[in-house]
This record gives sequence, structure tokens and C-alpha cells, in this order.
Amino acid sequence: APFSATAQAPIVMKIGTATINDSQWEWMKHFAARMEETAKGRIKVETYPSSQLGGIPRMIEQTQFGAIQGWCGPPEFLSGVDSRYQVLSAPGLFKDLPHTNRTLQDPAFNKAFLDLGANKGLKGIGLIISGPTTFVSRKPIRTLTDFEGMKVRVLAAPLQMEQVRALKMAPIPMALGEVLPALQQGALDGVMSCTPVFVALRFNDAAKYLIETNHGLISAIAIISKTWFDKLPADLQEAVTEAGKKATSDVYQFSLDDVNNGRATWAKNGGEVISLSAEEHAKLQALLAPVGERVVEKNPGEKALFDLLKQAATRTQQA
Repeated sequence: APFSATAQAPIVMKIGTATINDSQWEWMKHFAARMEETAKGRIKVETYPSSQLGGIPRMIEQTQFGAIQGWCGPPEFLSGVDSRYQVLSAPGLFKDLPHTNRTLQDPAFNKAFLDLGANKGLKGIGLIISGPTTFVSRKPIRTLTDFEGMKVRVLAAPLQMEQVRALKMAPIPMALGEVLPALQQGALDGVMSCTPVFVALRFNDAAKYLIETNHGLISAIAIISKTWFDKLPADLQEAVTEAGKKATSDVYQFSLDDVNNGRATWAKNGGEVISLSAEEHAKLQALLAPVGERVVEKNPGEKALFDLLKQAATRTQQA
């Protein structure tokens, strides 16, 4: 029978993120628009950027308990829920952003990664690129020795912390809202993240040097409450899953442009963009390449997912 509109109010789906004007926020807007198409008005998506629903740990908890319906952000923040969420931080796996995206969307890896939180009340519905891993710093960095002794903000995942230690820096996990004041006051010397984040949050005021090491990936996952999802009728479950897939392919070009435009915006705002020499970059890669294996070998679950990621990266090397 054709779908007939009932007098029932639509189901409200609240989804939040800590950032704004970046690929996470963009993904959420596309997801809301796609849900209009796929759910035919029966689910209304409300998007909340800029931590309007609370800090990241709070949003993740609320999603687990179904108090809100979703969150979008770096999967490393979920490593307290399941340590396997950190594997995408591993350095040295991708040759460029198109290759990275092909790996993230590789069916075997993508499914395994999105399914990680199932026993903890979470369901992944999209996995996207934020950008290659880069640093900002209060001082110029042109050689590896310039990194030594710096205090650098990282995400609270062993894989991120070990990369920074490999470069002889001190890793400092810290909530996003505290980073800029810490940079301004000199409590932090730098930050490891990606260019779009640095540009969106205007870090150039406190740390004007952007060092394009491009040694790994900062990604984002969209997760929803599995409890909430499981209660939906089958056709609406399909609508949510489908909208998640579509939003993921919608946002890919935005992510690429965001990285490329970010470099120009950084320079325009008075920052300096630094690339290491080929020789220094090769040294950096050599130091960081073994970090992934070293961190995951202690945990069979992490090791298995890391191996799956490496296989996907090898499979998708050619477009």
C-alpha cells in the first residue's frame, strides 16, 4: 500500500558534535537532509554543533543511554568504550586522501569498524575523513629535533600518545575547549590534529606554525544509540542506515576541499605553513611506521582489526 501520512508526530533524532563548520558538522547536515528523503518525514533530525549537548564524553554517554540519538567525532574518543576504536590513528598506512577514503569505505573494514560498539549500545552509521594528521606549534619546526621536549595535545588513545613519544615529545590529552587557552598561556607547545580543525578553531592566534607532516589520519565516526535504533520499525532502520551511507559519500568532496582550502586560509590569517624536507620527512616516517604494530600487539582484538585495516589499505591502493 502507498505510504499514508498519519497524524503521529515525527520521531525526534538529536545528534551532536563538538565542532562547527567542518566535515563532522557537514556530515550531520547532509544526514538530516537525507533522512527527509529516506524517512519521509517520520523522523526529524536535529543537529547540534559546538558542544551544545555537552562535552564529548557526555555526548557519547548520552548516546549509549539513548538520552540523545547520536554523536559525530573522532573515533579515538570512543577508545574508553572499546580500545579497538583507536586503530585509524595508526601512522603511515595511506598514500593520499583518495586512498584513505577508499580504505575507510572498504566493505569488510567499514562494517567491522561501524559494528564495534554494538555490545555497548552504539551503532556506527558513517566513517569520514577530517584530514591528514598535522601539528600546530608556537615555534617553527623544520627538523625532527625541533619537536623534542614539546608538550603536545593529543586525543586520549595510546596510538596517538605513542606517536608523539616516538618524536620525543610529551603527549597531553585534553578537552578541546581547554586547548586554545593552554596554547595561549604556554602550558601547551603544540597540538596534533588536522588542518581543518586548526583553521575552524582559529588556533593561528596562539600557535602560528602549521607543520604538514601528513603522517596519519584524523577521521570521524557517526554513531547512534543502538537501543533507540533497535526499537524503530524495520523500514525506518533501513532509512537511517541508508541516509548514513548517502551522507558519507555526500561529504567526501567537502572534506578534500576543507583540507586544501584550510592551508590557504591558515596563511591568509597570518599563520605559516611548513613542510619538512624530504629527508626529515623520511626520518619521521621511519620513526612512526612501527608505532601501530607496537601498540596493538598487546591486545588480540586491536591486532585483528589493525590487520583488517592494513589488508583494506593494500586492497584499495589502486583506484
